[in-house]
Amino acid sequence: MSKVDRRILKSQEALKKAVIELMSVKNFDDITIQDLSDKANVSRGTIYLHYQDKYDLLDKLIEEHIEVLRVLCESAAELDFIEATLKWTEYFDNHYSFFSMMLASKGAPYFRNRFLTFLQKEFRHEVNVTEGINHGLNEEVIISFVASAYAGVVEWWFKNEKPVTHQILAEQLGTLLERNL
Repeated sequence: MSKVDRRILKSQEALKKAVIELMSVKNFDDITIQDLSDKANVSRGTIYLHYQDKYDLLDKLIEEHIEVLRVLCESAAELDFIEATLKWTEYFDNHYSFFSMMLASKGAPYFRNRFLTFLQKEFRHEVNVTEGINHGLNEEVIISFVASAYAGVVEWWFKNEKPVTHQILAEQLGTLLERNL
C-alpha cells in the first residue's frame, strides 16, 4: 500500500473542517467552492484535485464517519447493548462538531437518511420475531421503530447540546435496546 503524501492529507482535513465550520453559519446549498477555498486556505484547484464538487466532499466526509460507526459495530458484536452503545456515544462526543451539524441543523437531511438506513441495516441482525417479546411481530416494523427511535434520541442529544453525558446516553439507549430487541 502506497503512503499518502502528508500535504494531501492536510489539505483534505482542512477542507473537511472548513465545510463543517461553514455549515455552522450557512446553509450547505449557499456554500461556494470559493468559500471552501478561503476557509481551508487552499486553492480552488486543490479542491477539484481531491473532490468533484462540494457535494462529493460532503459525501466522502459522511461516508468516512458512517464507515467508522460500521467498524465500531463490528468490534462491539460480542458486547451487550450498553457497552456497544458506549463506543458509539463516545465517538459522537469526540466528533461533536460533525454530528451536531449533521443531525441538529437543517442543512443535512441527507446525512440523517444515510444514518437511519445504516441503523436499520445494523439492527436487522438483532431482531428476532420467532420468539420472545417480538414473537409474531413484523420484522420491518420493529427495525424501523428501533432505528428511528435510536436516531431520534441521538438527534435530541445533539439538538439540546448534550444535556446528559455520553456515558448516561449510552446506558439509557442500551437499556432501551435491550428491552425492545
